[in-house]
Amino acid sequence: METIALAEVAAVLAEPSRATICLVLLDGRAWTVGELAKAAGIALSTASEHVTRLADAGFVARVKQGRASYVRIADPRVAELIEHLAQHAEHRPVTGLKASLRVKRLGFARTCYDHLAGVLGVALRDGMLATGLVDTADGLTLTGRGREVLAGLGVPVEAGRRALLRDCLDWTERRDHLAGALPAALLDRAVDAGWVTRDGHRAVRVLPAARAPFAELGVELGTLGRP
Repeated sequence: METIALAEVAAVLAEPSRATICLVLLDGRAWTVGELAKAAGIALSTASEHVTRLADAGFVARVKQGRASYVRIADPRVAELIEHLAQHAEHRPVTGLKASLRVKRLGFARTCYDHLAGVLGVALRDGMLATGLVDTADGLTLTGRGREVLAGLGVPVEAGRRALLRDCLDWTERRDHLAGALPAALLDRAVDAGWVTRDGHRAVRVLPAARAPFAELGVELGTLGRP
């Protein structure tokens, strides 16, 4: 039965357009079917069929807001699966200057579903550990000092059904970055406050305003060697 289930999952992602749709949705945002069709270069009706197949397989969820209908990744576990599978595609030889620059930007800072990844994401984990904001003595935990610093930066720290912190293997750095409810809230705050901006598909651009808040999180942006 496990073999059959694995084959079914592989079949869902084996179709190139469905795989493209999943990769597009990895930026953590909700997209319309029309936007997904354009991104995948396929007809609207074809995109709708693919979304239905992905929804039936539990990869995506449909969300209604008023008259508008959106599609997004079903949950963080699905996003992590796709993120890890994507490493094989991203590690193909790069041809052309544009593709090379895109890979460098994604490697430096990108979204991994709803949290930061790449060089910046790994540096954030290292920095928060080094400055005592996060501790690993009893699993990944946020310290009292960490709560104070994050509160000062306007990042909400709320316990819920989702784990507050957990490790997520970064496929470009081959080291862990932070995932969970807290890193997701941190990315939302960084975008809203103008510390970073989403720069195209999954890439994140770090703005000058990020220097001070990220320093409080133990990250000296000037030492990271941006592309």
